[in-house]
Amino acid sequence: MKNWNNVIKHTTFRYIDHTNQTTFNNEPFTAMSSFAIDDALALSVSNKASAPTLRLWAHDKSVILGIPDARLPYLDQGVEYLRKNDYDVIIRNSGGLAVALDSGVINLSLILPDAKLLSIHDSYEAMYSFIQFTLRDLTTNIKAYEIVGSYCPGDYDLSIDGVKFAGISQRRVRDGVAIQIYVDVSGNYRERGDMIRHFYNISLQNKETAFTYPTIQPEKMSSLSALLGISLTVNDMKKRIYQSIEHLSEQIITQQPFSQTELEDYKKRYDQMIKRNEKINAKDV
Repeated sequence: MKNWNNVIKHTTFRYIDHTNQTTFNNEPFTAMSSFAIDDALALSVSNKASAPTLRLWAHDKSVILGIPDARLPYLDQGVEYLRKNDYDVIIRNSGGLAVALDSGVINLSLILPDAKLLSIHDSYEAMYSFIQFTLRDLTTNIKAYEIVGSYCPGDYDLSIDGVKFAGISQRRVRDGVAIQIYVDVSGNYRERGDMIRHFYNISLQNKETAFTYPTIQPEKMSSLSALLGISLTVNDMKKRIYQSIEHLSEQIITQQPFSQTELEDYKKRYDQMIKRNEKINAKDV
């Protein structure tokens, strides 16, 4: 397995902060936009038209469903429940299951070239170690293993003392890889967990399915602020992440506009996201 430092370290990094974005390419900036943007950037990085890229993004009151969630037997009722609680709902194009985002959650995408030279585990380990490095002065107790009872469980759940605060996924496009992580920094983590638990209860209604969906235990989830016993904000995490990537590169490009090709690729990928979400947007649910 490759050393995480060697996976992430590049001479130049492009840095994009979309945490306060309201529109993109003349459209409302939604979670659907973010997944299309990461695809466009992965294509650009794959073609060596862009430097490796670190992108920060945030979406208030959004639930991001995974591909298996689209097969829930009573999905329409589950989506109706989420939307009645004023949450935007989309089905993403990368792995995993339902995740809740709000103003206390930050998302980070590391978009790297030469994906064919990186194993899936190389990419996961790189993000895991990057977060450990970013928080190294606050804790040395971050572990990566599946937290049963959390939402979107996986081998690279990040936890402290067995309680999850972050989850990693990845998306490969040609020879680019977007390693994506959500980090629960602050806010009402118990409410998020309860909401996703109710979503699965409503969407399953005890019906047997070929796929095993998680039984959510909200106490298995928390925020970094609560786990560390400090007041940590999304802005604090942004500063830490920037300092970390600064440490791993010689140059950071902060104001590079999207190229025409990137915008064209974004539009194609956004249209694909719309098509992927037809099931939950075909009617009022």
